[in-house]
Amino acid sequence: MDIPKLTDAHIRAQAEAFLTHYHPARTIPIPIEQIVEFQLKVDIVPLPGLKEVYDIDGFTSSDLKEISVDLFAYEHRPHRYRFTLAHEVGHTVLHAKLFKERPFRTIEEWKRFVTTFPSAEFGLLELQAHRFAGLVLVPPGAFEAALRDNVPRVKMPKLQVEKAFAKDLVIEMVAERFDVSDEVIERRLRFDPFDWDAYWP
Repeated sequence: MDIPKLTDAHIRAQAEAFLTHYHPARTIPIPIEQIVEFQLKVDIVPLPGLKEVYDIDGFTSSDLKEISVDLFAYEHRPHRYRFTLAHEVGHTVLHAKLFKERPFRTIEEWKRFVTTFPSAEFGLLELQAHRFAGLVLVPPGAFEAALRDNVPRVKMPKLQVEKAFAKDLVIEMVAERFDVSDEVIERRLRFDPFDWDAYWP
């Protein structure tokens, strides 16, 4: 079965529908762990060495009932852990049919599943799940509001900073607000550009 060619609009709609169903309150940060465990009823299974040995942050069993995550990230890298959960949820939402048609559960079986696709096609699968994760953890409306709210904080009269550094400060503040890494915010800005010039002409 081929990797589905999903448009950005489709992934946005799926992320919005997911939040509307599982977290209508839209409180920030998005409680992705609680959604996975208590609403989706998916078991989270921390595995030692998953990243170090297999270079995998996490993977979902083909029956969509377990998400295995790297133990070190689970215990020491909360941003990576949260994003991994959202990414794997992206697979369950966007790629359920594909996963269910090729049964796997262990790391070795998952690796064999991956090798059934050309690298470019599997890369597309991962990009789609990445995009979904970013939209779920950093919803568009809340994202824009957080950017607007934080820009004035680095424009205070006593705070004289370069424009590029000011952007980095805002990104850091917004990332903290959503409990994600700076990289997630930077990636979101590539898809949803912010009008910095309206604040720093």
